[in-house]
Amino acid sequence: MTLLKILIKRPQYAIGTGILLLFVFLAVFGNVLYPNGTPMNVALIYAPPSWAHPFGTDFAGRDVLGEVVLGTRFVLEVACLAGVFTLAIGASIGLATGIIGGVLDTVLMRFIDMVLSVPQYLLLVMLATIVHVSSPIALAGILSLWGWAGMARAIRSQVLSVKRREYVEAASALEMGRWHIAVREVAPSLMPYIVMHLIMAITGAVYGMIGLFFLGMVAIKADNWGLMLYWAYNVSGAIYSEVSLFYMAAPLLAIILFQTGSVFFNRALEEYFNPQLQNT
Repeated sequence: MTLLKILIKRPQYAIGTGILLLFVFLAVFGNVLYPNGTPMNVALIYAPPSWAHPFGTDFAGRDVLGEVVLGTRFVLEVACLAGVFTLAIGASIGLATGIIGGVLDTVLMRFIDMVLSVPQYLLLVMLATIVHVSSPIALAGILSLWGWAGMARAIRSQVLSVKRREYVEAASALEMGRWHIAVREVAPSLMPYIVMHLIMAITGAVYGMIGLFFLGMVAIKADNWGLMLYWAYNVSGAIYSEVSLFYMAAPLLAIILFQTGSVFFNRALEEYFNPQLQNT
């Protein structure tokens, strides 16, 4: 069954995919929708929702919906970059430990156990405190150090399973070399699993990034949902004031929708890659 047929069969999967595509569209064309950005207007400070401003305005009279749209690009860029970094680290270590085994596997698994025993978000905050995060690449690098350990362990377990298949054992018997076995025999079988973990890593990076901005740990001033939450809480007092409630609700809604879309799209991919689930 093709992915398109699965999306048609499961409306929730189609809705989730549509939500993700909407965010991609906003990230790409947000500047076209708001060519002049979100200019300040002191006459519209904390204006209530209206046709012109569906989520009202903020403490500077800027359109809240426009801020969410314009912040989407930064959020997705950093999250995707962090997801790629996480995948590169986790997949490399998972493949290496699963294929090579022996002392390397034992040492790296014990190190991963140690990393996983540390509260992950606390580690992320500590790293952001030590390293002055002032660029998207640095932020993505910090975020990638949050989730690689769990991915490495998960991929290692899959490698150990794939290694027992006949074609991999045949390649080992022919002494084709560990590099050939890892890249040409094992890795292609893991691609569906890797793709799903990449989406999970991107989603996790969004949460980590939003949290760091909300705590004021990042010195980047680019428009994004986390910075909106920071200003809403620290300047507008949105958590206490009804007039600025929508300023906090808008980025929270964006985060919830992105998470919902990611979950349903990931489940669609899981069903596509695992035909046994298509009849359930």
